[in-house]
Amino acid sequence: MTPLELRASGSLASIFAARMLGLFLVLPVFALEAARYPGGDDPALVGLAMGIYGLTQGVLQIPFGLASDRFGRKRTIVLGLLLFAIGSFVAAGATNLGWLVVGRSLQGAGAVSAAVTALLADQTRDEVRTKAMALVGASIGMMFALSLVAAPVLAAAVGLGGLFAITGVLALGCIAIVLWWTPPEPEQHKNAPRGRMSEVLNHGPLLRLNVGVFVLHAVQLAMWVAVPGLLVAAGLAAEDQWKVYLPTVLASFVVMAALLFPMERRGYLRAVFLWSVGLIGMVQLGLLLVTSRPGVTELAVLLFLFFCAFNVLEASQPSMASRVAPPHARGAALGVYNTLQSLGFFAGGVLGGWLVKYAGPHGVFGACAALVVLWLVVAWPMRAPQRAKTPEETLADEAQAT
Repeated sequence: MTPLELRASGSLASIFAARMLGLFLVLPVFALEAARYPGGDDPALVGLAMGIYGLTQGVLQIPFGLASDRFGRKRTIVLGLLLFAIGSFVAAGATNLGWLVVGRSLQGAGAVSAAVTALLADQTRDEVRTKAMALVGASIGMMFALSLVAAPVLAAAVGLGGLFAITGVLALGCIAIVLWWTPPEPEQHKNAPRGRMSEVLNHGPLLRLNVGVFVLHAVQLAMWVAVPGLLVAAGLAAEDQWKVYLPTVLASFVVMAALLFPMERRGYLRAVFLWSVGLIGMVQLGLLLVTSRPGVTELAVLLFLFFCAFNVLEASQPSMASRVAPPHARGAALGVYNTLQSLGFFAGGVLGGWLVKYAGPHGVFGACAALVVLWLVVAWPMRAPQRAKTPEETLADEAQAT
């Protein structure tokens, strides 16, 4: 990576990390803490307060992506982060569950993921983009692991309102990063023609990736409806489950770095991608087999394999989406991509909860395995995007032609 690419990758990964840390800090304690608010005895309202973020996020990803194509990436990101910060402070000051719903919906309205990813794609070359996207994915994974350890301690000290206040401060810090650390937008993007949404919705390779990101995050959330219960059944208390999550997440990053980047350089990105999809499916079958008599060791191994495949896909899918999308419609393409990601979270939560209630964990993992098989069928015809030639390679080709 060039110094400019390192600066862009580091600053934008920091924005993702700080924003996601704020969100992840709330999730492990939200249901318990929200029950203490007036109206918190209504599980449906607590669920709405928790899930409304994903709904507004999903609805607004495409408009924010389109806005970043038309009005500029950094301007759009700052607007979204302001909305996210306002929502955080509204939630921090909430005196009942209704205001908590309002705050969470405003948080979701700051749907900047597509614009941030598009800006990162604008500022990195094709041959290093997967590495840049992996840095973002690793930062999110580390924040998830950190939140599992820190959330209960912070919630005990400052309560749910204090966690939302921390989230708002982190969002304001992200604005400072955008304004003073993130490199300026490339001139070629500012002056590029703007594409149409039809270019994105009729694009076969993008559609395959959109199906993939939907299934990946639906499976992830559905799994997590059932996995904590299996760990408890295996003898690991809820407050100790981070002892499984943290080492498996961190070890999976090492495997991803050792596997993904060298294989991509050698031209095996498609093979790594499809094997990772298959591994997600095999993990679901493994969980299905151990559900009757779960053990901590077996579950830890399966979660490690899941995170290995998940991190590879989290790094490679947005990189491929940014590379196959028309450059002048990249924000719109990543807006659709992130919308399907948010809808996957929503669908996975609903599906997982319904299946646990009516079919038990067996039903969850069986349905997840079936979804992954469908994904594998859709993804099979894919081709790894062609890497753009470097200026030196272009000059060499021109010299050879003459």
